[in-house]
Amino acid sequence: MTTDISAKTDTLFRPFSYKSLSLKNRIVMAPMTRGMAPEGIPGAANADYYAKRAAHEVGLILSEGTVIDRPASRNLPGIPFFHGDAALAGWKGVIDAVHDKGGKMGPQLWHTGSTRAGAWEPEAPVESPSGLVGPGDPRGVAMSEADIEATIAAFAKSAKAAKDLGFDVAELHGAHGYLIDQFFWSGTNLRADAWGGETIEARSRFAVEVVKAVRAAVGPDFPIILRLSQWKQQDYAAKLAVDPAEMERWLQPLVDAGVDILHCSQRRFWEPEFPEVDGEDGLNFAGWAKKITGVPTISVGSVGLSSDFGGAFAGQGSEVTPLDKLVRRMENDEFDLIAVGRALLGDAQWVEKVKAGAMDRLQNFDAAALAELV
Repeated sequence: MTTDISAKTDTLFRPFSYKSLSLKNRIVMAPMTRGMAPEGIPGAANADYYAKRAAHEVGLILSEGTVIDRPASRNLPGIPFFHGDAALAGWKGVIDAVHDKGGKMGPQLWHTGSTRAGAWEPEAPVESPSGLVGPGDPRGVAMSEADIEATIAAFAKSAKAAKDLGFDVAELHGAHGYLIDQFFWSGTNLRADAWGGETIEARSRFAVEVVKAVRAAVGPDFPIILRLSQWKQQDYAAKLAVDPAEMERWLQPLVDAGVDILHCSQRRFWEPEFPEVDGEDGLNFAGWAKKITGVPTISVGSVGLSSDFGGAFAGQGSEVTPLDKLVRRMENDEFDLIAVGRALLGDAQWVEKVKAGAMDRLQNFDAAALAELV
């Protein structure tokens, strides 16, 4: 690995401030499902896991997806709740532990929609806009008007709980083919009422109403992050916006509704979003989102690793790669923050090593790390 990269990583360690959020650097721990909260309640092991990353200089930690109060909002039994006295008490222990180590953190609030994650089935029927898990793939039930209204309220209630517990931000999971994204996607939202439609603007109404409700619940200064993706776990090639104009019609209403920071998920952060517009070295998803809306953005996708996350779930490891592409884009202020997933999951000291220029000490990612909470 080239050593000159380490001399340039200062750009990753600039402070960042927005509204009430002040970070010591630009590195975010990406949300990563761990599924290790018995009965949905985070405990000491979960708190230690996040506090360890805070102690080793991660700027902002985003929790694994933690679900809102709906009957079938999770697709694995060990996914934590962000509702109910016991779970919220557990999360209080997490944020206190992170703050004790000088860290900043937000929960990722989630509803998995009709997605599958193995053979486990919740007791209640899974719900989605049109009773589909993917195009032409039926599963569960289509949400009623009352279901939709209750789900919007549940997102707002969990966000308010995050603020009350002392978290620094809250993130809404609107990506990767889960519930909010199933409303965005024409392949899974076939509704003929006001929650569907032929255009991305029309299908974004559910997300807009979730954001409005969350903003009303947390007030004007508490930062709201929204995670988005073009790709879906059901279809890696899916595109919600085929060009910048359509992306503006998708993203601007969400920002107008109250989103502060857009977390733009790509499988590989260095890939241009619209190469036909600005070339093979053009802006990535987060770059276009920032250019279009003017709000801060987070980029993510295979940072420092040779393969994307999909291989990890198939038991594949990944080798360390240089950070030159990341540094170049950060120096150009293409996006504001960079989320790091598997590299931080496998090595809690990743940030400190990068800051020290100790690139030769960075560890390859071993998929076995997914089975541990350390």
